[in-house]
Amino acid sequence: MEPIAGGNQTQVMEFIFLGFSGISRGHTFLFLAFLAIYLITIIGNTTIVTLIQLDSRLHSPMYFFLSHLSCLDVCYSSVTVPKILANFMSRKFTISYNQCMAQIYFLMTFTATECVLLAAMAYDRYAAICQPLRYSHLMSSQVRVSLATFSWLLGFLNSAFHNALTTNLSFCGSNQIDHIFCDVPPLLKIACSDTYVNEMALHTTSVFIDLIPFLFVVVSYIYILSAILRIRSNTGRRKAFSTCASHFVVVIIYFGMSKLNYNRPSAGYSLEIDILISTLYCIITPMLNPLIYSFRNKEVKNALWKALGLKSKEHNSTKKQ
Repeated sequence: MEPIAGGNQTQVMEFIFLGFSGISRGHTFLFLAFLAIYLITIIGNTTIVTLIQLDSRLHSPMYFFLSHLSCLDVCYSSVTVPKILANFMSRKFTISYNQCMAQIYFLMTFTATECVLLAAMAYDRYAAICQPLRYSHLMSSQVRVSLATFSWLLGFLNSAFHNALTTNLSFCGSNQIDHIFCDVPPLLKIACSDTYVNEMALHTTSVFIDLIPFLFVVVSYIYILSAILRIRSNTGRRKAFSTCASHFVVVIIYFGMSKLNYNRPSAGYSLEIDILISTLYCIITPMLNPLIYSFRNKEVKNALWKALGLKSKEHNSTKKQ
């Protein structure tokens, strides 16, 4: 820390992460575990984006949004994991003040964008199942580009707002963060200035960024489920449900982890629980998304076989018949 001219406070120049401070052994294992998760995340999401760009059968609104989702997963996983890996290699779990503010800015940008994007994807599924005759109009190229642009814009505005508030905090006591990466809640715990405005900002923006999109998704799926139940054939119901199942699973995981990460009470949680929740939210979820979509989606799997120069099982079974 360095003294600020004309005052008794000190300016924090770097923060120390305490998340792994209690672990004296096993750093190599943790490094390899985080590296494996990161590589799976990058390879899985990059593969989905590439397949969507290359295969004309995937040039639909649903896959347009999926490509944005995969880009987001790559981005906000890359905000946290490389620094964690670097800290494991150096055995020095620190981050500079400017790097910390940058990490918060981009982390909150990508996570907020994903919340709104998942709501846009729910609207796409609603239009496809509940309004099939108007689907091409409701999800025209202009509409889906506008929805994606709005999602990204809202994410950047959200992070700019929180970053402006965070940079005004004073850290005149400890510079030790009970976490493994920079985020707003852990910084509020060690700030020596009044954090009431910051806490209210978190809860208020979570209504617009988190709660409203989640409620929109819930309402959309109520209409979707009602429409599916009206389909008479079992095959039709199964096909309609399969187009929504992957998105619904991702929504439950993502919004559930988001609520626990940003809206849990400050008391009653240990450091280990904080780290577990944040790791699931910001590191594990980006890895799971491509696995959920690729394993449950025949079109994505068929596009992958085609890109690899292989024939899908479905194609081979048809040929045998």
